[in-house]
Amino acid sequence: MANTQLLRTIVGIIGNIISFCLFLSPVPTFVKIYKAKSVQQFKPDIYLATIVNCLMWVFYGTPLVTKNNVLVVTTNAVGFVIEMTYVAIFFIYSNRNKRRKILFVLLIEAIYCVVLVFCVLHFAHTLKQRAMVVGIICIIFNILMYFSPLTIMRLVIKTKSVKYMPFLISLANFANGLVWVIYALFRFDINLVIPNGLGALSGLVQLVLYGIYYRTTDWGNENSNSEVSMNNV
Repeated sequence: MANTQLLRTIVGIIGNIISFCLFLSPVPTFVKIYKAKSVQQFKPDIYLATIVNCLMWVFYGTPLVTKNNVLVVTTNAVGFVIEMTYVAIFFIYSNRNKRRKILFVLLIEAIYCVVLVFCVLHFAHTLKQRAMVVGIICIIFNILMYFSPLTIMRLVIKTKSVKYMPFLISLANFANGLVWVIYALFRFDINLVIPNGLGALSGLVQLVLYGIYYRTTDWGNENSNSEVSMNNV
């Protein structure tokens, strides 16, 4: 039993490292924004959505909902800080209208999270009930996060080019999903298995597409699109 727990902890630590790499993958985008002193055509939607995703998983990993999931808390707490930093940069270099939209979305997300936490703690009296409710919500958000690259995959098939689907991000998506599935199987947690299993599948499909269309890609005048990113457990 002790060896199983040790292996689970090691896998969770590896999952944390891979997740941090995923959270940091949009950094080149924000370097561009900083240099241009403008958000240009970049959008904050994915980062605003990831904030809620991270908060939900932090709540899920606390002893108020599940036991022995501290590594789920750590990776998503750090992810939350990173995503908030991205949104803050967006806010600084956006015009007034975009700033209003960002503040409005953050307010809605804050209200949503507070209401959800209150309802779960007030109306769900057992850990099993709380894990089921919060787990379903986390699954929905995580699936949306993992399949956000679908538009890019469609572009790859249409253009027969992987120029705008960075290999390392696709590989990290696959590895991240796979590692967290393994973590969840040590102490079977369906709420971690389902979204991360789908995440591993999404990453695998991206890698297959990369292998198929790498040779037909025109790498001339390459402008890396660093906004293609995902996120964590």
